[in-house]
Amino acid sequence: MTTSRTTVLITGANQGLGAETAARLAERGWTVWLGARDTARGESAAKEILDARPDADVRVVQLDVTSDESVAAAYDEVVRAGTGLDVLVNNAGINSTRALPADTRPADFLPVFGVNLLGPVRVTNAFLPLLERSPRPRLVMVSSGLGSFAVTQDRSRRESTIWGIVYPSSKAALNMVTTMYAKSLPGVRVTAVDPGYTATSLNDFSGVQTVPEGAEPIIEACVADELPGGFIGRDGVVPW
Repeated sequence: MTTSRTTVLITGANQGLGAETAARLAERGWTVWLGARDTARGESAAKEILDARPDADVRVVQLDVTSDESVAAAYDEVVRAGTGLDVLVNNAGINSTRALPADTRPADFLPVFGVNLLGPVRVTNAFLPLLERSPRPRLVMVSSGLGSFAVTQDRSRRESTIWGIVYPSSKAALNMVTTMYAKSLPGVRVTAVDPGYTATSLNDFSGVQTVPEGAEPIIEACVADELPGGFIGRDGVVPW
């Protein structure tokens, strides 16, 4: 059975920006696939949405972006449900060691790149056949201003004070991947998003923005008919 609702899959959607994005899109009447590595936490996040909006169509799918088997099983579950897929939001991400570059070791990169870069590639490659069947397919990569060469070199920006190399380089690589998907998939609108410095567990809740504020550009990338550029934040275009 198919549905006429717009359908979105959000990875890492059991907390923070992912959960907020899921709630906001559910409010719009979308079918929301809430991807979560831990299904119990995913069910808890879905319950919060349904408690506030009982008529919402929110579905939890177990999805570990580091596992080929988990992603393939999630794809099969979405296909079996017959909801289709219009928007894919690659939101799942982890932080890294805050060590100075001279104290950073190659092994420090592996888990972070595994989630922040290879995760979006794995999920996108798996779900692309389903996404391309949509009349208006959209692919959203949740990146960071820390992945922007221009932003991190701008001394007026907070990002220029960060010295760690693992997390920023994972997001810089994600930005390049985003541009390549955009060039090679002309039928899919591909957007990178900088939520800004948002108070989430990723930064031990030290961010200066609220989660609803941080989710704003993610929502815009999902719903807006027109966007100002391929990399956006709350204040418009973010330079690559």
